[in-house]
Amino acid sequence: MNAMVEMIPVPSATVTLVRDGRHGLEVLMMQRNLQSVFVPGNYVFPGGAVDEQDAAPEASELCAGLDDAQASAALGVASGGLAYWVAAIRESFEEAGLLLAYAPGGGIVELIRDDMVERFSAHRRAVDEGGRSLAAIVREEGLRIAVDQLVYFSHWITPVGAPRRYDTRFFVAEAPPAQAPLHDNRETISHVWIHPAAALDRHRAGGFKLRLPTERTLEQFASFDHAASLLTAMRAQRSVPAILPRIGKDGRRLLPGDAGYEEAVGVGGTGKWQ
Repeated sequence: MNAMVEMIPVPSATVTLVRDGRHGLEVLMMQRNLQSVFVPGNYVFPGGAVDEQDAAPEASELCAGLDDAQASAALGVASGGLAYWVAAIRESFEEAGLLLAYAPGGGIVELIRDDMVERFSAHRRAVDEGGRSLAAIVREEGLRIAVDQLVYFSHWITPVGAPRRYDTRFFVAEAPPAQAPLHDNRETISHVWIHPAAALDRHRAGGFKLRLPTERTLEQFASFDHAASLLTAMRAQRSVPAILPRIGKDGRRLLPGDAGYEEAVGVGGTGKWQ
């Protein structure tokens, strides 16, 4: 019998964008393409793998309010931590069309005027297709990457033995007030602003597919009424332990503390934890 080869998890970042809606806190959820190989039809937060351009010196130089030493310390890594913040902002721009970046005047860039919307839509396509880096566009537009708007709050690692493994850092940020989300009609086919509790209710009713980390994030956020109180609470966390689910003999995903977790092996499951 061949020994199981353990795959090294791919460094990844996910960002939950929140706002104050008519009836309280809302989170932005993107529905994945029904034809996708990975979790088709699931509702997710913008996110994906950290790439080389996220870690490039040019990107680091354009970040506002946080440097690599501070970011790495927050993640508990020796170096390169700032790339996760950049990746989360890039993925938000690619998948949801929302760019967390400071305009020359200091506030978050506004994408309201038709010419701005058209120009940044072209920028978004270029980043998504790999033709240009986020840093190049930010520099061209005279912006700064607003990494200090992101709050790191959770860390999930895909179970051992899964055909795809991700080591994902979760962030939360208030959505840019003068920008409108737009799914890309490629990876994602729709989007919705929804209260965390309502999303969980729809999931339990069977009409709103969620992955386990997404579900746990919504449970964590459901008790908050406003974005400000949520962000304050997430910033106040003293530590962010890594959560590594395991697969029980019955196929259930078990979390640390669940009955049978210590006896389970990390075999099974697919997909990216977001």
